[in-house]
Formats: sequence, structure tokens, C-alpha cells
Amino acid sequence: MNRILGVIFPFILVIILLAGITACGKTPDTGETPANGDTPVAGDTNDHASITGPFDTPQAVTETCLSCHAGVAEDFMQTSHWTWASDEVVMPGGNEPVPYGKVNAINNFCISALGNWARCSQCHAGYGWGSADFDFSNPNNIDCLICHDTTDTYRKAPKTAGYPEEDVDLVHVAQNVGTTSRMNCGVCHFFGGGANAVKHGDMDMTLANPTEETDVHMGRANMLCQTCHVTTNHDILGRLPWLNSDQGSDVLCTTCHSETLHENPVLNEHYNSIACQTCHIPAFAYEDETTMEWDWSTAGLAEAPDDRPWVQKKGSFVRATNVIPEYHWWNGQMELYLLGQEMDPSAVTVLNSMDGDINDPDAKIWPVKVHKGVQPYDTEYNYLLVPKLFGPDAFWATWDWNSSFELNQEATGIPYSGDYGWARTEMYWPVNHMVQVKGNALGCMDCHGDTGMMPWTDLGYDGDPMTGGGR
Repeated sequence: MNRILGVIFPFILVIILLAGITACGKTPDTGETPANGDTPVAGDTNDHASITGPFDTPQAVTETCLSCHAGVAEDFMQTSHWTWASDEVVMPGGNEPVPYGKVNAINNFCISALGNWARCSQCHAGYGWGSADFDFSNPNNIDCLICHDTTDTYRKAPKTAGYPEEDVDLVHVAQNVGTTSRMNCGVCHFFGGGANAVKHGDMDMTLANPTEETDVHMGRANMLCQTCHVTTNHDILGRLPWLNSDQGSDVLCTTCHSETLHENPVLNEHYNSIACQTCHIPAFAYEDETTMEWDWSTAGLAEAPDDRPWVQKKGSFVRATNVIPEYHWWNGQMELYLLGQEMDPSAVTVLNSMDGDINDPDAKIWPVKVHKGVQPYDTEYNYLLVPKLFGPDAFWATWDWNSSFELNQEATGIPYSGDYGWARTEMYWPVNHMVQVKGNALGCMDCHGDTGMMPWTDLGYDGDPMTGGGR
């Protein structure tokens, strides 16, 4: 595997909402935590006891925050945690630049926020995004508390476009804001897809207070998300490229670790072709089940159609623990399925295909969670459809798929022919968290030899490189 790496890949821990400015909290290669104050401790607070309230609205809390923290709103409103979108870019196969992100993406989990803003924006760092008319220019709509609460009492209410539960004591929470904790991040990122461990196989509630066997960085060194996801002016490093096109936001293993940290030079040579995560994250979803398949075609039925776990609102699932990843070449770029793009309903539509192959000098072999879906498409136009799920006349109120597509035409900007079917899709999620202690990393014979698990021929080799398999 004598390949030269041209691009070092992101080592994404937990994509967080808001955080303080930090530097890497680990001394390279030693595992020691410096005593220079660079690594914040969850729960650290400044003196906010002078905040008295009362607050009639959560926006009044934000107004109070901004009265002291000048310039924060302007910075935050430029970030993707506010806009849910990247800068405008020309996508592969496209001609015109378009913004892309959660604001208009289509996936095979909850499908899309389009038309479903009031429910999806429970995980937006703002208040009131219940329609396409949400005012992104109003700084008082920013939710500071969701990321800086240290009381563990602040909760956003479902179905309210991001407003907090009515019984939240806003004064108490505002008086006790502080450094962002893992749970501040996890309240959205652990629960992506609607429940714990649905979307990500390597991010779930076990990372809120992990043991070192779950994740060595957070469990042994007590790192926070922002220890690696260094944040400047509320702009956070580390974004999956299928949600954000900014390739300059990578988080690197080599920020803290040497490229040649192994005593064995053969292992160091592996770095030319293999991502650190491939060896050091041999599995994911160690304790909490993660969703591997989501079949929307059974949603709305009166009862479960088979023995798979089933929810009437969402359909059928396949979930698993201690999952061995799939392995794919990746150069850090993804080609994305865009809403309204024609697809082949007889084939599997990959919504975020990973670029790179054995001949790409910038690609490495990565561990990947592959999530499989069955979701609706328009049988005349041959593109994937976005249902209106949430609302008084939406699918969850009527169980009528046709009506849900008709209602959502304005929100999606694409017409519905009146006929729908079901198509198979896949999404690729590079695995970056749940890094194992040294003794649990993959060994030579885990990948090589007669019992090795690496799919060498699928990756483009003639066979096992250790026994002479070439390209």
C-alpha cells in the first residue's frame, strides 16, 4: 500500500452547536492533558447571577445575552448551525451554484426538513422556525441556552418550532450558563433521526459520560467535543461534506498525533492508504442499538406487517449493536443527490456517494456505516419525494401518502404527478467516534490472511496485499 496521501482526512468527534474557543487539549502522543486551561471543563460558568428576569419569551433571554456579548449574533448567524446550509456551490453534474445542507437535503432517515420545519427545528439553535418565512435576520431568534445550559433542565418542546418546554425556568437556566458539555451537543447529535443512535452508529448517549472502553479520548482523557472541534467565533470545525461543502473545516487526527507515532514502521506505512479510524474503530454501536435499515413503505399501516420493529408513524426498522463497518475508499469528497434529480427506481440510489478509489492518491480506506432505506419516489418523474409528515392535514394526521406529497409541492419546489412508488436508497456515514484503546485496535490478521475481514477485491486489489495480491 505505497500511496502518498495528498489530503488528510477529518477526524470528526461530535458535531456540536455552540462552543467556546479552545485549542487541542491533548499533548501529542503522550495522552496527557495540559494544565494550561485550554481544555474546558463541562459545567464551568461565568458569573451570570445578576440576570434577574422575568422573561416572558425565550427571545427576551437572548436579548439579555446579546446586551453583553456584542458581536456574537453576527458571528453565529453566519454559521451552518444557524443557516443549516453551506455557501453556494456547483454540485457534481450541476450547472448552477446552489446552497446545500439540512435546509434542503434529502436523506433516508426522516427524509427532509422541507415542509416539516416546525417538528425538525426542535434541533435548530433558534426559536420559531415553523415555516419557510422564518426570520433568519432576527438575532433574538437565536437559542443561546440549548448549547450553554449547565443545569440539565432546559428542554425544547416537540412540535413547537424550537421553543422550550413551558415549565423551564428561564431565569434559572440563564443564571447558570457555561461551557458547552458533551450532552449539550448530544441532545441533537446523539438523537439525529428522531431517537438515540438512529442516524449515527458512532454517536449516542453512551458518549455523554463514556468509559475509556467506549471512547478513549472522552472516557480516559475527559475530552469535550470542542477539544477537537475547535471553535472560532462560533464557527465549528468538523462537518460531514454531505451536509456542508466547506472542505476547509476538517478536524485532523494529526493535529494531536504524529503521522509516524507507531514504533513499527510497517504500521506507519499503512497511514498512506488507511484512515486512522479503520484500525482504531473496529466496530460501532457497542452498547446502544443503531438503525441500519428504515423502510417507510410500511408507515401508516394499521399493524406491523412482519416481525421487524415497527412504528406506525415511521415504518419498519432493522437495528443492531456492535456492528462491523463496511470499508470504502474516500478522498474526503461526496457526490450528493439533489432534490428533483432523476434516479433509477430499479437500482439503489446512493444519496451521498463517497469519492475515491484505489488509484486516487488522495483516498484512504475508511470504516463506514451504510444505512439502507426504502422511501417514496414519483413514478412519472422518477425522482425522490418529500412527504409533509407534520401538521394538521399531513401524513401523521391522515395516513394519506398522496395528500402528503400534494401538500408539500410548494415547500419542495418540485411537482407531484399523483403517482408514487417505493425505491431503495443508501447513505454512507464515515465512522469517527468510539475510538478504542490501543489493545482493542485491529491487528494484522484481523485484515490479512485466510480469516482476514478486509474485502480486498472489492477495494480494487487482486487479493490480500500481504500475500502478493496487487492492483
